[in-house]
Amino acid sequence: MLKEADDFLAECETLHALLAPLAEADFARSTQFKGWTVNDVLMHLHFWNRAADQSLNDPDRFAALMGEVMGGMQAGGLRVLENAKVTERGPALLAAWHGFYRGMAARWRDLDPKIRVKWAGPEMSVRSSITARQMETWAHGQELFDLMGVERVEDDRIGNIVVLGVNTYQWGFKVRGMALPGPMPRLRLIAPSGAIWEFGEAETPDMVEGSAVDFCRVVTQTRNVMDTGLVMHGPVAELWMRNAQCFAGPPETPPATGTRGVKAG
Repeated sequence: MLKEADDFLAECETLHALLAPLAEADFARSTQFKGWTVNDVLMHLHFWNRAADQSLNDPDRFAALMGEVMGGMQAGGLRVLENAKVTERGPALLAAWHGFYRGMAARWRDLDPKIRVKWAGPEMSVRSSITARQMETWAHGQELFDLMGVERVEDDRIGNIVVLGVNTYQWGFKVRGMALPGPMPRLRLIAPSGAIWEFGEAETPDMVEGSAVDFCRVVTQTRNVMDTGLVMHGPVAELWMRNAQCFAGPPETPPATGTRGVKAG
């Protein structure tokens, strides 16, 4: 039983509930994330959901797609490829994304979590793959909640994203060509339910504490750390939170202070 498949489904359903009432014109509205529209976000999520599903169920087709992805990256980006592969727009795109993620969650729910699948980077377990899809849905969902002026009601399933942030501690420095500054700082985070989540070794001097939601916002780069309530104790903790990146790909610069947040819908 792959619990993370149900968490992915719940994350998608939460975002779908926000978008279902939109009129067709609303899908062309621009977000605070690189000017992406609602259509752009859904195209991106749908494209990579399908890619992840292909990596499991149609590896030959997935390998061919990754060849196109590599070509797109060398040409300067993947927006053209995503636009070509996902042709629906507006409510039709919302319906296509909605139907696919529901079917994907059902297909993945009963998998052995340790099954390995190929990806654009190193291969990974299906547990890691579906967690990455939840993370992407949650992270890109944030710009849509911000655009609509709605505070998302969070759930403890974001614990999967916290773990992803912990597991990619070294990656945030490696992808920038930076030396690892020391062991991972301790974490003391308050879950949406009020539970306390702790990570790291007790003897480690540096520490990050605050809400789990804020931690997830920082490691997914949907907020600058200075726009959160996180408290960082020690230089390694501060350096980590300024460079954290839990997703694959080239190094990305976190949003500048004050540039991402809820605005009037």
